[in-house]
Amino acid sequence: MHGEYKVPGGKLVVVDVETDGGVLRDVRVAGDFFLEPDEALDAVNGALEGAPAATDAAGLAARIEAALPAGTVMFGLTAEGVAIAVRRALAHATDWTDYDWQLVHEGPQPPALHMALDEVLTAEVAAGRRPPTLRVWEWGAPAVIIGSFQSLRNEVDPGGAARHGIEVVRRISGGGAMFVEPGNTITYSLSVPESLVHGLSFQDSYAYLDDWVLAALGDMGIRAWYQPLNDIATDQGKIAGAAQKRVVGPGGGPGAVLHHVTMSYDIDADKMTEVLRIGREKLSDKGTKSAKKRVDPLRRQTGLPREAVIDRMIDSFRARYGLAPGKITDEELARARELVRTKFATEEWTARVP
Repeated sequence: MHGEYKVPGGKLVVVDVETDGGVLRDVRVAGDFFLEPDEALDAVNGALEGAPAATDAAGLAARIEAALPAGTVMFGLTAEGVAIAVRRALAHATDWTDYDWQLVHEGPQPPALHMALDEVLTAEVAAGRRPPTLRVWEWGAPAVIIGSFQSLRNEVDPGGAARHGIEVVRRISGGGAMFVEPGNTITYSLSVPESLVHGLSFQDSYAYLDDWVLAALGDMGIRAWYQPLNDIATDQGKIAGAAQKRVVGPGGGPGAVLHHVTMSYDIDADKMTEVLRIGREKLSDKGTKSAKKRVDPLRRQTGLPREAVIDRMIDSFRARYGLAPGKITDEELARARELVRTKFATEEWTARVP
């Protein structure tokens, strides 16, 4: 069994392993990391040899840590990263490059239709009727998107939303509210087979699915990092937030993961604070006193037009994994429009948590 895992901000870890009698055998760890002293690699392999195959990532990492020689130094590698690679091998996880990725980047769409397209396209991936897809959104109107479990009245000031013509929609994933305006926001979705994140914890899957965009930002001169659970940050502040939804496959079979990210290219902070009710408790855990300081737009950090930032992100993804142009099919669009009518544009859904 073969497993791979790129440590966020680090290097690739590769594990080949067999099982015999419920324990790990013939464990071989490799990768493009740096490790001193050389004997430390033998210690890692030895720590994993004979471990019960059911041991979780934390337990495997603890075995590795306990076996490392004194003074071991890891560069681009962590004990947890090795453990995750083992779990991915045992789960027969797939890799990014195992798929023919499709890009969907079409014209502006209404906010509620974007919510529906996420649900439809991810269900199509789960059913095996659509390849893994990167969808870059274009917004047809300003909006506030609240998380699946958020209280509408706690998150949105209805007077401010009405005054500024802001539509409020609820997405199928959890997480916090996002304030978007068409020229100021970059949003994308990944609809991927569940096997791509096999062996990863829920938290680790966020970092794993965000890693490519961190590299793309780095190519634009931005040193960004994943900040648990679901933020992308720089030393200037937060620039993006992610959310996920797991979709079960047909008949309860293997499913798919929706991972979508909203990035602030620019922002009207005064308008945002008139529309969103951002409480003191939420700000306190971010270590800031002002909502305006929580988000630092990409426009200022890159100096690039929004379209150029998007193009560079797409180019970075294509260079890493391959990416063919695609489109939303007529059937997918029809299903999404029906979902708008019956779900995403209804008061029952938007106010399902009042």
